[in-house]
Amino acid sequence: MAFTSKRTKQWFERINGSKNMLWLLAILSFLETIILPIPIELVLIPLMAVNRQRIWAIATATTLGCLVASIVGYGVGMVLYQSVGTWFIEFMGMEQSYQAFQGFFDQYGFAAILAIGILPIPFQVAMITAGLSGYPILLFVLAALIARGLRYFGLAWLVHRFGHRVEIMWKRHALKTSLALGSVVLLLVLGMQALAGLVV
Repeated sequence: MAFTSKRTKQWFERINGSKNMLWLLAILSFLETIILPIPIELVLIPLMAVNRQRIWAIATATTLGCLVASIVGYGVGMVLYQSVGTWFIEFMGMEQSYQAFQGFFDQYGFAAILAIGILPIPFQVAMITAGLSGYPILLFVLAALIARGLRYFGLAWLVHRFGHRVEIMWKRHALKTSLALGSVVLLLVLGMQALAGLVV
């Protein structure tokens, strides 16, 4: 991986050489899901590439960190929306995304959470909206787990298969791939919901 600065390289080497690398990744994933605007893939891909023997453990730690953050975000929407929730949305500049997602969520529920978990859209809006609406937490957690599991374990498989080349592929095609995968998942879930409605 080509680092942009010496400090960035030192920071990466410190994480890579740490005995607590998995915990650090889980914390970083938690922070990225809650508030950090920097994609975790920038750190995750090179770490996976140089730690292929632990690649699935890395994907697991990252997914769990995101999942814990999702539950916290759900709790903010459910209990603290009028205070912390509204401030957070304004602070992150997500007013338009939040308003747009509300209608989408009201119509599609589970499929909406799945799609936004894959698409390059801030996941915070899904967490807060689900909590505020009283959406069943088990279904929310399941949707978040599937969406983020696809994201991180899919990335792990790509790194396992193609190595460092995945970083170049991700930078060039991340947006297109996320849009395509999110659209496919959304169509599949909506199709299953339609079939279930016919059966009933």
